[in-house]
Amino acid sequence: MAAPALKHDVFQAIADPTRRSVLQLLARNDMPIVAISENFPLSRTAINKHLHILSDAGLVSSRRIGRETRYSLHPEPLAELKDWLAFFEIYWDDRLSLLKEFVEKDTNPQ
Repeated sequence: MAAPALKHDVFQAIADPTRRSVLQLLARNDMPIVAISENFPLSRTAINKHLHILSDAGLVSSRRIGRETRYSLHPEPLAELKDWLAFFEIYWDDRLSLLKEFVEKDTNPQ
C-alpha cells in the first residue's frame, strides 16, 4: 500500500521562519503547544496552524499524553531538502573559488 500523499511538501513547510524556529525547538525535545507558543509573539491558534503544516509535510507528529498533546520532530523528510541542495554545492564552490581568486588578486597587486 502506498504512503498517503502529503498536503504540504518539505519546501513549503520550511519556507516560513516561524516554522523553521518551531523545528529547532522540537529538535531539543518534545513539547506541548503551550510551551512552543511561549517562544513566539503569536497566538496558540497561529502556532497550531504552523504545526498542522509541519505535520502535513511529515516533519512533526503529535501524541496525546493525558490532557496534553505533545509534538515531536521527525527530521527524515529534511533529507529530501539536503539532497536537493547538495546538487547545487558544486556551483557554490566554483563561485566561491572564483571570488577568492578575484579578492586575492585584487589585494596583492603585482
